[in-house]
Order: sequence, then structure tokens, then C-alpha cells
Amino acid sequence: MSLHRILVVDDEPQLQQLLRVALTAAGYEVIQATTGVEALRLAATAAPDAIILDLGLPDRDGKDVLRDLRAFSRTPVVVLSARDREAEKIAALDLGADDYVEKPFGIGELMARLRAAARHATAEKQEHVRLQFGDLAIDLDRRLVTRGKETVHLTPKEYDLLANLARHAGRVVTHRQILSAVWGPAHHDDTQYLRVFIGQLRAKIEPDPSAPTLIRTEPGVGYRFAEPAGTD
Repeated sequence: MSLHRILVVDDEPQLQQLLRVALTAAGYEVIQATTGVEALRLAATAAPDAIILDLGLPDRDGKDVLRDLRAFSRTPVVVLSARDREAEKIAALDLGADDYVEKPFGIGELMARLRAAARHATAEKQEHVRLQFGDLAIDLDRRLVTRGKETVHLTPKEYDLLANLARHAGRVVTHRQILSAVWGPAHHDDTQYLRVFIGQLRAKIEPDPSAPTLIRTEPGVGYRFAEPAGTD
């Protein structure tokens, strides 16, 4: 999907002004909300292409706003917040945020995260049968993984883990989200189990498993798979 209209939800006037100027200069239409109630109303009526959401709103916690938003909308959401505790990031991502940017932040990084969230939303609407990451190719239709001309031999669970990460390329996926999707809800707290499989997978697909570039660790939160080849 292409981004045109961005809903900025934050009650700090200076930050609202900064984001309006930066986003407008980048060619986006900006609509703004300062409360959770207003944010939900605009999300439902103004059809934004993406939402930038602060967690510290005057009337409601941003996580509650996110929970209510996901009841009716899959609009990409990038959380922008001064809350830097891992538990806050994990909670926001588990509730459906597409990414999380801490304050203070760089405009360039925020723009890149917005574009990545939009690409992910597009990918969810399309049936991708082949994903390319440098010389690594994942054929989702045939359940086949290759590096260059060589087949990468994976166990069924290793493949399921790789496919789950690749489908969310460029986006942070929490430990709980991965474990629930690949092993089932009963295993959503087995993070040590996940680390073992991540290590096995890195040994098979990373050019240098000791310095991974495809499966990147988000400390205490989860993992982020590299962007597909050909994206900015």
C-alpha cells in the first residue's frame, strides 16, 4: 500500500508541530488527534493509511486505544513513545502495533518504519509464494529454501519459524507472537526453546552466524527479519 494520509496521535503540541511539518514536507497529508477518543473516531472516519500513536495520552492509555483500534482496523500503527521499558514494547507489539520507536527519535528512522509497516500491510493482503533476501530465497508455495543454487535443508519446525519471520520482514515480532504461531499458545513463554531454534536457523541461513544480518535480535522483545531484496 502507498502512504498518503497519516494520523498522528500525541498530546504534545511541539511534537505535533514537528511531525506535521516533517510529514507534510515528505508529501503526506497529516491529520491529528490529542486524545484516545478522538484517535479512534478519526481512525474510523478519516481512513488514514497509517497511524503514529503515543502511549501517554491524557484520557486513555495508548495500549487500550490500540486494543480498541484492532477490533475494527488493520491500519499500520507505529508506536512513538518515551516509555522505554521492554514490557511496554512487548505489550504494544502483542496488541497489534507494527513497530515501536522510542523518543527521542530521528525523523528519518520514523519515516522508514512507516514505509516498512505499509509494505507489511500490503504483503498481508497479497499471496506471496516467493520471498527474496539477498541470495536467500523462500518459496512459500513449495516450502523450499535456497541460498544461491543450493537447497537449505531445514526441519519442519525450522522452516515454519523461518517462514513466520520472513512473512513479517522488517517488523519486530515478539517472542510470544512467534512461539504462539509456530508451536501453539501453550508454548508462548518458552523463550529459551525459541533461542535454541533461532541459533539452529542462523547456522543454516546466515553468511556469518556469529554476526547475523538476516535474523536480528531485538533484546528482551523478539526478532526482526531483514527487509526483502529491492525495498528501501
